Amino acid sequence: GSTYSSKVFRVTFLTLAVSVAVPLLGVTVLLDCPINPQPISLKEPPLLTGVLEPNTKLRKAKRLWENQLVGPESIVNIGDVLFTGTADGKIIKIEDGEIQTIARIGHGPCGGHEDEPTCGRPLGMRVGPNNTLFVADAYYGLYEVDPDTGDTKLLVSTKTLIEGQKLSFVNDLTVTRDGRKIYFTDSSGKWQRQDYFYLVMEGTDDGLLEYDTVTKEVKVLMVGLRFPNGVQLSPAEDFVLVQETTMARIRYYVSGLMKGGADMFVENMPGLPDNIRLSSSGGYWVAMAAVRPNPGFSLLDFLSEKPWIKRMIFKLLSQETVTKFVPKYSLIVELSETGSYKRSFHDPNGMTVAYVSEAHEHNGHLYLGSFCSPFIGRLDLQHV
Repeated sequence: GSTYSSKVFRVTFLTLAVSVAVPLLGVTVLLDCPINPQPISLKEPPLLTGVLEPNTKLRKAKRLWENQLVGPESIVNIGDVLFTGTADGKIIKIEDGEIQTIARIGHGPCGGHEDEPTCGRPLGMRVGPNNTLFVADAYYGLYEVDPDTGDTKLLVSTKTLIEGQKLSFVNDLTVTRDGRKIYFTDSSGKWQRQDYFYLVMEGTDDGLLEYDTVTKEVKVLMVGLRFPNGVQLSPAEDFVLVQETTMARIRYYVSGLMKGGADMFVENMPGLPDNIRLSSSGGYWVAMAAVRPNPGFSLLDFLSEKPWIKRMIFKLLSQETVTKFVPKYSLIVELSETGSYKRSFHDPNGMTVAYVSEAHEHNGHLYLGSFCSPFIGRLDLQHV
């Protein structure tokens, strides 16, 4: 009787499987897919050994101003006063532990995902030579903000076409010491910040731009970058580093070379790089909100050459649902001036700091930004 019952079970199971699979297949063929993914070829992720050996050093970070701000993406300081931009569109100043809103680029209501395009989302932030703030707002463009009065001045609007292209996702910026030139990234001509995960999965490309504060001209310096994100001028200002998030690498641009005069600075990184900032040792701090575990399973790498699976997934699931499958793991690496790894701070499972976006060094501490955490992290570099 057992062979008969196992036969019945097999037939029943197969019938059930087919009756579920066929309509599902039909539906997925008919459903629209919001993205049009391209195959991306990534090398096997580097082994997390040596300097990259997993640790829990990032868990030593203190959470400051918890639940008093949300999503402090990028952090700068003027003396001991800190400035950051938050998920609800504010530019805030933290002086003597007190938080004060100094400016807003967009307008309310603010709060939900769908409010972002009108509310605005300040991302990259820098201090210019006269102690003014330069801010990249994902939806509105490039601004100069007076930290004392909160006056905002629009420098480059996302409404202006640049070489026939619209800016959809202004992300990060870096400013020359004399304040003359601002190098900034537009992460996508198609996707806005609220759809950043579509951008990672689709693998579409965009570029690095330069704004001249004297001539008011905008030039496109590099194109064809897959999710250009954080940018940083070298200490000698002889090149600009650009993080290419989807490709897990850093390119450099040397001015004076012909357009697109770019080369590789660091390839095949252990995670997806977000912002990059100078370290006091003459190198760079790179923050990664997601890792490519090796040994282990990297969803991003697995899907990179399988656009058809990506299409199926995004026909059936929202990007919020899919992001839940990306393990929380924060990683910060310090690179030398030539791009070799010097040290790494990990927070497996993102227990203390999840989705780290930036590491800003000031006064022996790393101030840690995140695009969604309700606090600023602070890591004492003397004690890690």
